[in-house]
Amino acid sequence: MRDIIAGFLRFQKEIFPTRRELFKTLASGQTPKALFISCSDSRMVPELVTQREPGELFVIRNAGNIVPSFGPEPGGVSATVEYAVAALKVTDIVICGHSDCGAMKAVATCACLDHMPAVKNWLRHSDAARMINESLHHTTEQERIDGMVRANVIAQLNNIRTHPSVALGIAQKRLNLHGWVYDIESGSLDALDESTGRFVPLAEHSSSRV
Repeated sequence: MRDIIAGFLRFQKEIFPTRRELFKTLASGQTPKALFISCSDSRMVPELVTQREPGELFVIRNAGNIVPSFGPEPGGVSATVEYAVAALKVTDIVICGHSDCGAMKAVATCACLDHMPAVKNWLRHSDAARMINESLHHTTEQERIDGMVRANVIAQLNNIRTHPSVALGIAQKRLNLHGWVYDIESGSLDALDESTGRFVPLAEHSSSRV
């Protein structure tokens, strides 16, 4: 905790003064262009990976970068998606998984989560991805986990399409969806290509979307 406090004090003293005009502008409102949905994993920092400034990304982070399907009792994720699309008018939504995801590893390996009932219940939103991934042949456990990460991104893209604000935005051709998977060790990023249904290197296919 001391390091966190020291970091804030350093920001307040050294960084904030050099960015004063930016924060003055942000104090009266925000106009992010994209909603970025990623995992809560401490190794995955959306603003760092995308090199975005404060105010440029509207971010949702949770275990497994999950977006529950829209239902009669919408939760915090649903409310945040709706606000981003209907109020902030974002033009792009990115759902980004990552390598070595603890949530997806637990699902792929059928790890016992009885001691974490809230986590166990939350990960049920990945059931469709789990069933699809289990139907495929994997030569190694790591391949099974990597497949789960990718299948989950696709499943969450399907889930987010059930949200009325998202469905309307797509129908009006003012909203684009993107599925990404970030590799922590290499720093590379794969994107879901709509024409093939496969994940391809974003560096070589920068226009990939779904």
